[in-house]
Amino acid sequence: MKEVKLGYVFFLAIVAAQGGLLFGYDTAVISGTIEQVVSQFHLDVMQQGWYVGCALIGSICGVAVAGIMSDKLGRRPTMFISSVLFTLSAIGCAVSVNFEWLVASRIIGGLGIGIISIVAPIYISEIAITRYRGQLVSLYQLAVTVGFLAAYFINYLLLNFSLSGNLGTGWMQLIFVKEVWRGMLGMEAVPALLFFIILFLIPESPRWLIVCKKEQKASSIFSKIYAIPSAVEQQIADTKSMISSEVKSEWRSLLRPGILKAVIIGVCIAILGQFMGVNAVLYYGPSIFKDAGIGDPLFCQVLVGIVNTLTTVIAMFIIDRVGRKKLIYYGVSGMIACLLLIAVYFIYRNSWHLSVYFMLTFFLLYVFCCAISISAIVFVLLSEMYPNSIRGLAMSIAGFALWIGTYLIGQLTPWMLQNLTPAGTFILFAVMCVPYMLIMWRLVPETAGMSLEDIERYWTKGEKK
Repeated sequence: MKEVKLGYVFFLAIVAAQGGLLFGYDTAVISGTIEQVVSQFHLDVMQQGWYVGCALIGSICGVAVAGIMSDKLGRRPTMFISSVLFTLSAIGCAVSVNFEWLVASRIIGGLGIGIISIVAPIYISEIAITRYRGQLVSLYQLAVTVGFLAAYFINYLLLNFSLSGNLGTGWMQLIFVKEVWRGMLGMEAVPALLFFIILFLIPESPRWLIVCKKEQKASSIFSKIYAIPSAVEQQIADTKSMISSEVKSEWRSLLRPGILKAVIIGVCIAILGQFMGVNAVLYYGPSIFKDAGIGDPLFCQVLVGIVNTLTTVIAMFIIDRVGRKKLIYYGVSGMIACLLLIAVYFIYRNSWHLSVYFMLTFFLLYVFCCAISISAIVFVLLSEMYPNSIRGLAMSIAGFALWIGTYLIGQLTPWMLQNLTPAGTFILFAVMCVPYMLIMWRLVPETAGMSLEDIERYWTKGEKK
């Protein structure tokens, strides 16, 4: 293996991964505010779905432009833009004067989510080395789960503080006590500003610089990653060999036979993964726990965040050893079993006298199975499936599909819980796991141990030169 300065590589990945923390916080914080916002603004079930789903509209728009932005402006400037959007969104939510203002602020935050969900994994995959790429990109997913946990924990603390706290009669009293949902949403400004500052500590992606024919700058950055000059030269030569005949970031380059297949598979993986229940848990966990008869739903959501985070740590260390596909086989099988058992609880809890701990146990096991499989894998696979010159554009397409699915789940889950019942909703999620597993089994290669250039060669191996 090439001699590598692992400390520097991990530092770059950790900084970029902080965008995932913002992604996670912005995504999960909504769960603790739904009941209060619905009550304050007198929302019906569809308006409740819109309050959750409006940020996802922003995310869809964000991913639609993220790839083009990152290919044109660079990975690092695009991350700067996302940090500004997160900051504006947090402040806007905290001071919103009506529901329309709140929705507009959430959409701005959604733009940040969509952009960072594309560019941060791309950046990490492009500065990573083959042996540790899965682990490094998983740092992003770990940061996402830490963001989930931070949101749940802050929601829990702020809600308890608001019940007994007193900060006078000014705006602090309004934000953190009287209408505490404002504080929950507004606290995101702190990590957003921190992310903006630490981005000054990392360089541009060297692979993007090579695509832009800035080889001298790329060589300077690679020399900080690889300890020997020959390794730097080899990496530059390998990257150049794969982009020499490609059309730079244009839509027609996506129609190359092998690449089109990879893009279609990526879209299927991205959108199906959202219909397996994970985002319903993130957005509506407290509501589901309340329907299940659990007395402290926000505390249970904190438990969800803890399990999610600890499991992601495990996944990060085994993803390159076990492989992407095996984790999917084991994890998704467990998800199906847990979803069906949760449905059993809602159907038979009274006639069988089932304890709420039965439901909570399998709910947390579902989170474990999800976190060690699809959640840990999705951004790793999407960030490594596509050629260097069109990676941003292709990943934007997959990301667009992912956020379309996420929006539909966010918008429709209240309706499904009301009309399909919780049991029917969880059975539907279990059914949707099956096509996901079949696609991974039949159509997706095992990418652990393959370089980005080798993965590109896999997809284009049947293409006429």
